[in-house]
Amino acid sequence: MQDQNKKAWLYLLPALIFLILFMVYPLIDVFIYSTEEGFNFASQTYYGVGSYNYSYVLHDPYFLQAVKNTFLLVIITVPVSTGLALLISLGLSSIRPLRELYQTIYFLPYVTNTLAVGLVFMVLFQKTEYTDGLVNLLIEAVGGSAVDFIDGPYWAKMFVLCFYTVWVVLPFKILVLTSALASVNEDYYKAARVDGTPKLRTFTKITLPMISPMIFYLVITGFIGAFKAYSDVVALFGTNLNAAGMNTIVGYVYDMLYGASGGYPSYASAAAIILFAIVLTITCVNLLVSRKHVQY
Repeated sequence: MQDQNKKAWLYLLPALIFLILFMVYPLIDVFIYSTEEGFNFASQTYYGVGSYNYSYVLHDPYFLQAVKNTFLLVIITVPVSTGLALLISLGLSSIRPLRELYQTIYFLPYVTNTLAVGLVFMVLFQKTEYTDGLVNLLIEAVGGSAVDFIDGPYWAKMFVLCFYTVWVVLPFKILVLTSALASVNEDYYKAARVDGTPKLRTFTKITLPMISPMIFYLVITGFIGAFKAYSDVVALFGTNLNAAGMNTIVGYVYDMLYGASGGYPSYASAAAIILFAIVLTITCVNLLVSRKHVQY
């Protein structure tokens, strides 16, 4: 038995080394940076250790705006994208002859460059001196007034960002849920048809419980991905996100390191640790909820 345990640890050793070097050590290093007050990047010196960096970040209006944007993005896009993916996957599962073709078509946006898709969305929604954009032309065609979705009011910019985020993440979720639906044992559906079970009850009592692990996986990864949003926002609103009022927590960390207000790794580290704590808390809550609602 001891030899088997040693062999198992030997097999796990490469993965453990990788995790320690590239995940555990950087996390500890970032936490240390976040407690060093008055850190000078050039001389690598600081004058004290404490919680001032956290206090500064939590009172910074740019960070508070980034937190607001990030939470709105998470709260809106994760349930909407998961629900839409489930509906589309159910539709694809009902047209088996062309399911593979439609899966390929829906998956194309996922393999397209994020910045390229963002530029297309910017062209569709941005209002310029030459054109109001395709979306505004459609709004005006039905009697509405044009809105500048890129440089206009906050709600319009948030709408575009959420729309774009759902568009980008939808293909992967459709692929996962379509595969999950295909793996459900047909015997359950046959038994339900024999008993005369309504389709809605079949869906809630058979389909949802059987694919609940995949739904839970998509929700967890969706939360984590939305909290890490940055490149999507840059693709739509440019690099000066603070001026646009559309920065995210990851964008704030980047700005503190390399942006116009950069050169403050301690503030960036404090913001990163706060983000880590938020994501960890939400993940733990989801894990607790999954014990009651996810069937393995």
